[in-house]
Amino acid sequence: MAPGSPKSGVGRIIAGRYRLLDQVGSGGMGHVWLAHDQRLDCDVALKEIRFRNLPDGGEEHESRVARARAEARHAAVLRGHPHVVTVHDVLEHEGLPWIVMEYVAGAEDLRDWLARRGPLAPAECARMGLAVLDALTAGHERGIMHRDVKPANILLAPDRTGMPGARILLTDYGISVQPDSPETRWTRTSILVGTAGYLAPERTTGGPATAAADLFSLGCTLYFGVEGFGPFDRGTDLAAITAVVLEEAPPPRRAGALWPVVEALLIKDPARRISAEDAAAALARIITPEPHPPTQVDTGSQPPWARLVTSDGAPGPGMAPPDERFGGPAQNQSTGSPARNQSSSGPAQDQGLATPAAYTPTAQAPGPYTPTAQAPGAYAPRPGQELGRSAPSAPQPGPGFGPPWYGAPPGPVTGPSGRRRRKRPRVLQALAAVLLALGLTAGGVWYAMAHKVVLPYGDTVGLAEPLRKGDCVVGDPSPGSVAGVPRLTLDPSCGNAVPDGQVMALYKAPSFEVADRQGADRCEELTKGTAEKLAWNVRSMAVVPTRQAFHATGGNVACLLVGKHGPMYGPLGKLRPYGMTFKDATQIQRGDCLGHEDGDALVYTHYQLVACDKNHVGLVIQITHLKTVASGEDADAQANDQCAADAPPEDFGRSSAVFWSHGLRSTGLWAKGYYLVVCSLEHRDKSPLPGNE
Repeated sequence: MAPGSPKSGVGRIIAGRYRLLDQVGSGGMGHVWLAHDQRLDCDVALKEIRFRNLPDGGEEHESRVARARAEARHAAVLRGHPHVVTVHDVLEHEGLPWIVMEYVAGAEDLRDWLARRGPLAPAECARMGLAVLDALTAGHERGIMHRDVKPANILLAPDRTGMPGARILLTDYGISVQPDSPETRWTRTSILVGTAGYLAPERTTGGPATAAADLFSLGCTLYFGVEGFGPFDRGTDLAAITAVVLEEAPPPRRAGALWPVVEALLIKDPARRISAEDAAAALARIITPEPHPPTQVDTGSQPPWARLVTSDGAPGPGMAPPDERFGGPAQNQSTGSPARNQSSSGPAQDQGLATPAAYTPTAQAPGPYTPTAQAPGAYAPRPGQELGRSAPSAPQPGPGFGPPWYGAPPGPVTGPSGRRRRKRPRVLQALAAVLLALGLTAGGVWYAMAHKVVLPYGDTVGLAEPLRKGDCVVGDPSPGSVAGVPRLTLDPSCGNAVPDGQVMALYKAPSFEVADRQGADRCEELTKGTAEKLAWNVRSMAVVPTRQAFHATGGNVACLLVGKHGPMYGPLGKLRPYGMTFKDATQIQRGDCLGHEDGDALVYTHYQLVACDKNHVGLVIQITHLKTVASGEDADAQANDQCAADAPPEDFGRSSAVFWSHGLRSTGLWAKGYYLVVCSLEHRDKSPLPGNE
């Protein structure tokens, strides 16, 4: 990889503590990394702030470093706010400031969210705006201005249940120190004040950063949310700044009930701009519309449905337009203006943000009353999308349900006049039976699909529950003989079934994509220490959850150690309890202290794992093997001879007159032709070794 490439930083250790795992973002200030805090054993986001073409040690360089440190302290004031990305620390590494922040797993900024899913529905955008407004207000109350509210600084992330977009977070809170970016930012006396196209007009003339200026930027961002582009996006930054100052925002096509609020946020004069309190109230009304007034019947020539009022306050035909709201002009629905034509966006604009469905009554056509099914909400979820909405309950049998003859008693049916009604033709009854059968069949299919068991690692692996640290598994076929992950079953006893491997660690991945891409490498890293100490050749195996089950498993990749050429016989590494009896030498590792059952002679398969600060029989000093075994000779004697050659006591500061290197062979592997030998340093007279010697 070429020097200086963003990905070339993977693996670097920052400030002796943070290991860079993957680049997850890049912007005007530098790069954002997923990093692992080796001290606290958790993942964090690390923002690398770069000063291009700025010499180290200069006054401007030192000023910017100091400013980054001060801004991080300001952002830390809002630590714990539900809609603000938490800043943990700011540090300096190799002359550059780094910001240590909360890592939000599975997050996408608003730009990427819209690029993948299309514009938001007005109610969903209002929910997002309310969350961002809450974060801004918390800062404003403490005298902290964000100064750079824009789509790139709003994150949409899943909540604990995995609901996409349920968490809304404002990031880069006040950490605005570097203007050098393809996305030009505008400064005054080297102080960053905003981004072209989202900058309040009063800031372009050098006015101070105020709460009202942040609200203007929020209005631009909400406009972007429903339209997919900013109200003042232009071909150049200068043109965008000019539009902010001199032009009005073009009427949107999809804003619906949100437009009056956005319009009030985009008022040029900050003194007339809507307040945060009024904006919050207006956004809340869009999310949860107020109850509709009863239908007003005009005794004149107007039909009863002419004065229905929609949820966004739009008048029905013949109704006078409402007064101006929030400083914006009243709109005429008959002209098709987006300000009142909420249905113009249609279902195609609906996204995966969890929000209540908006109720929009529909006017009825003149004529006799005809019952019709209620139309779906204007922003019903797209097929397959996960929205935080409950599906409508299916109608239940009862009065008025089904055809007129549904549930009718046998015999003649008479009307109010007592005249006998004509029986329905049998063909209609047969048709009703067929429709009922089809409905029951469809319901059964739906029930089966809704209650389908989702296996956490897919059908191939077959496990019904997520793996936990310490679980022992048996593979079919043996994991050591295949490249991928075979079908696995649990061995609850971790020994009786002669397990092929054990879960040594869990790697909590921030997203399925990262788990799929980095799971194998991270598992190898997490199990390397144990693997190097074990007597037997093992390999790391990453069991990655499926995309559908990723959040249900907590995002954990199970990191196994499996034998390359055979089973492991029981617990491994630090998961072995003191007092356990080794069933085979494959469980033994370098540095183990060995004991044996009271009353038993020194039998190879009856050694126990004991604490090294207590008296013990032997200390494992070497792992070796024989290339061949001479037939007709004692196998144990050959193991002892191999240890005497490969691990003589003198190599470990002991006299061979007092100590010997006892060879413990793996009986299970010897039967398969793998001549593994563990060398244990012991007293020749079989007296115990003192603890901590």
